[in-house]
Amino acid sequence: MSGAADPEEAFRQTGWPGLRARLFHFYFLLRRPMTLGVRGLVYDRSTNCVFLIRHTYVPGWQLPGGGVEAGETLEEALARELVEEGNIALSAPPVLKSMHFNRRSSNRDHVGLYLIEAFSQSGPKLPDHEIAEAGFFPLDRLPEGTTPATRRRLAEIFESRPASAYW
Repeated sequence: MSGAADPEEAFRQTGWPGLRARLFHFYFLLRRPMTLGVRGLVYDRSTNCVFLIRHTYVPGWQLPGGGVEAGETLEEALARELVEEGNIALSAPPVLKSMHFNRRSSNRDHVGLYLIEAFSQSGPKLPDHEIAEAGFFPLDRLPEGTTPATRRRLAEIFESRPASAYW
């Protein structure tokens, strides 16, 4: 081994925020033994920018999204999460690009990644209890702290890298 730190390790919370994140996932594990989530890669072709968020309870910049609730389709969950996390409304159906096993959350979590190129934003997303920051960023100037998983998804879409089975 080279002794290099796991790049994902820098994005794990410690202390109360880390405990809160683990309790949050444990709660959903009890309510939904198999968890399913969605993430949206919102891409503005005219500016070559992607929309990223930074949560209040986990570190790093990442794609917006969240859990699929009981009775919800993946697309309904995606549309709900985009409005909640970015004031973004879909203008056309999103394109499912890949499915991933998210073993970092639990051994039963899966995430669907959608590409969104037809959308509108009613206004900038202001910070709230869940979202610390949000905004569009040029693909060649992503913010410091963009998570490794987010960078992998961007490379899979924009650099035609093979989609990993893992988030």
